Amino acid sequence: MLADGSAPGAAVPSLWRSGRSLRCEAKSCQTGKISTAEAAVQSQTSQDASVQTDQSIDAAQAFQQEVQVDYTSLLLFLQRVEDVVIKELNKNWTSRAFDGFEVNWTDQNEAVLCLHTLSYPEAQDQHLQVTSVSWNATGSVLACSYGRLSDGDWSTEKSYICTWNLDRRGLDPKHPDLVVDVPSSVLCLAFHPSQPSLIAGGLFSGEVVVWDTSRREDPLVWRTGLTDDTHTDPVYQVSWLPDAKHRNHFQLLSASTDGKVLVWREERDGRLALAEGFVLVAQQIPRSAQLKRLTWGEVAVGVTSLSFSHFDPRVFIVGVEGGYSLKCSMAAETPALHRSGSSVSLRAPAELAFSPHGGPVYSVSCSPFHRNLFLSCGTDGQVHLNSMLQTQPLLSLQLSKKYLFCVRWSPVRPLVFAAASGEGDVHLFDFAKSSQKPAVSIKQAAAECPVYCLEFNIKQTQLLAAGDATGTVRVWQLSSDFTEQGPREMTHLEQLASEATD
Repeated sequence: MLADGSAPGAAVPSLWRSGRSLRCEAKSCQTGKISTAEAAVQSQTSQDASVQTDQSIDAAQAFQQEVQVDYTSLLLFLQRVEDVVIKELNKNWTSRAFDGFEVNWTDQNEAVLCLHTLSYPEAQDQHLQVTSVSWNATGSVLACSYGRLSDGDWSTEKSYICTWNLDRRGLDPKHPDLVVDVPSSVLCLAFHPSQPSLIAGGLFSGEVVVWDTSRREDPLVWRTGLTDDTHTDPVYQVSWLPDAKHRNHFQLLSASTDGKVLVWREERDGRLALAEGFVLVAQQIPRSAQLKRLTWGEVAVGVTSLSFSHFDPRVFIVGVEGGYSLKCSMAAETPALHRSGSSVSLRAPAELAFSPHGGPVYSVSCSPFHRNLFLSCGTDGQVHLNSMLQTQPLLSLQLSKKYLFCVRWSPVRPLVFAAASGEGDVHLFDFAKSSQKPAVSIKQAAAECPVYCLEFNIKQTQLLAAGDATGTVRVWQLSSDFTEQGPREMTHLEQLASEATD
């Protein structure tokens, strides 16, 4: 009943394999294919842009679409307004609305700040005072002289000249770059106008000396020595003058309480030789000045300060011990009524005397912006604004209850000046804001220690240096209010000066 046999095999076709074959797909799994593409962003379309988001089609088209300009209409418009625009430009060309205005691209400073407090401890240990300060020709180096103004006989006391380069890295305010020992107190300093290393000084002994700060070992280069031509009283002012006979050369002028104003020239042997000289004699001062009666033999009028006109190199103003300011001329030819053993004939320079202060005049300053205006101050605590055209002051300003030791016009603001007081203040005055009170009063020294000297920096006009009785020099950074000339400022100055002829 049973027998071996073979039967054909049964086949079950695969739908999955046949479906894959029809699509020609190679798969290793039974899931749908994941579509992939290489791109720099995770969006379907890409566009170079500064953001990482898809840009809409409308924005892309607007970005690529060229701007259409109707040049015909533009030309017609320009032709239509041409006459009006040219008329307005011509009006602006002749306008004076922005006279004196300069664009300042630097940051604005709204406050007066103390940048540096400089001192020489050895001088302070001797209780010496800062008698003078001066900026060099580049505006980067500041020099000060040490002495004593408050005591009697200190002619034999040693003093110093110190310099600091404020642009030097690692500036040490208590360690000057250069210290020069001087056998007699130095009362005044003046850097050379164009040679940054030369500085002149006037001494209590009557000598005038010139140092070269680039010579560290032996800075002394010229001196007057003690001769018949030398001053017999302390020298309170030195100033460099252009030499009229030799271009680009300078001579040195000195003024002293012996009444003499002397001009020195440099000699090759290191001497300063007398070139010409003047002397203020009481009998030759114009009669408009009723000077105090002088005792017998006291014919010379002591000079305490001096300032040259910025417009006429022959004209200068001196302040004297009698309280007067005098207009003088280098062109004077009248011989002085003064007996002296001088090697040159001395002349009488005084041309006009101005209304006096209540005590000695300590400082005068000619305006760098007006040929007739100058300032004076003294022991009465007043600043006088004077015109060289009349004897009475245009303004008298009571700035201190004590002495005023120094006054200086700003080199950049026609209506601004600074004054140093015996109460320890530096007063900054701005006629554009007030004609009666300071715009800013800075406390330089505590306990009402006097401020004896101050100087604006002509090159770095935001800087003002002041020296006081404590032996300290402070460098102040002025705010933009005191360094930027405002519109119509020169007109305002002319109005002040015009009061002389009203």
